Amino acid sequence: MKLIKTEDAAGHVLCHDLTQIIRGSYKDARFRKGHVVTAEDIPVLLSMGKEHLYVWEMTPGMVHENDAAERLLALCGSEHMTRTAVKEGKIELRAACDGLFRVDSARLLAVNETEDVMIATRKGGTAVRKGDKLAGMRVIPLVIEEEKLRAAENAAGDTPLLQLLPYQLKTAAIVTTGSEVQKGRIADTFTPVVVEKLKAFGIETVAQINSGDGVEPVAAAITAMREAHPDLIVCTGGMSVDPDDNTPGGIRQSGASIVAYGAPVLPGAMFLLGYFADGTPIMGLPGCVMYAGATVFDLVLPKIAADIPVNRRDLVALGEGGLCLGCDVCHYPICPFGK
Repeated sequence: MKLIKTEDAAGHVLCHDLTQIIRGSYKDARFRKGHVVTAEDIPVLLSMGKEHLYVWEMTPGMVHENDAAERLLALCGSEHMTRTAVKEGKIELRAACDGLFRVDSARLLAVNETEDVMIATRKGGTAVRKGDKLAGMRVIPLVIEEEKLRAAENAAGDTPLLQLLPYQLKTAAIVTTGSEVQKGRIADTFTPVVVEKLKAFGIETVAQINSGDGVEPVAAAITAMREAHPDLIVCTGGMSVDPDDNTPGGIRQSGASIVAYGAPVLPGAMFLLGYFADGTPIMGLPGCVMYAGATVFDLVLPKIAADIPVNRRDLVALGEGGLCLGCDVCHYPICPFGK
């Protein structure tokens, strides 16, 4: 660093915070370390009694933290995201819409392995709402070597590290299984739960039918619901190994190709996912979805809503983090479940 006259400081970078005190109303850092002095700042600095300043001596091959943060931001992507102004060398990204947040984990790791560089994100593969914080980035020192930034850029490659995919599916049909519901012996408390969960992702339930039990009735109900051309079909209940639970068989008989019946998630092990030839997804939901705060349905639905194909490996990968801790008060998604 070097000492210069304040009148000559425009364009230079401050080495430390400069505190302004106005008796009875203000005492705080008026200018932060790393601030680039402007011509408009000089009268303020002089009014604070700062006739001289310590500033960084910028040498060739060095980049200021604010400029470095902008370059890290460029690696992340910005579609459907908003950014903050750079402050104290840091920039944050927030969601500009509801959607599925995705992270290229391997390339993010490679970038963060670069010395003095950091990009922190929320967990990828999760649902976000408009305004949610997505990521923050900065370099560790006040100035950083150009070669380190270039190493980070090379590690990131040519495509964005982050994506925010808006939800695409708009409509759903529900097949409510169970003879006890069809015959009016009990009230249907399952369908309303599913309707509300779908609504949270912008999906409107446009058709619903009570199928009763049995492979043929369930298959026929699914076929009838397909005539409404929904973006998604959901079958509630009948997913266990009990002799009257025939929903998996009904889904198969309806012509769907089964991705997986069973997932390493608790609650939700008896979950089924399939697709019809035209790409329409169909899900069989176990009974836990009706009463548990968070289940496998909550983990898979964001991807389905964003129209991202889900394969068996995607479901298998849910095993780590797929154990709900059963808290007395459910705080999902602010918890380890699914992460």
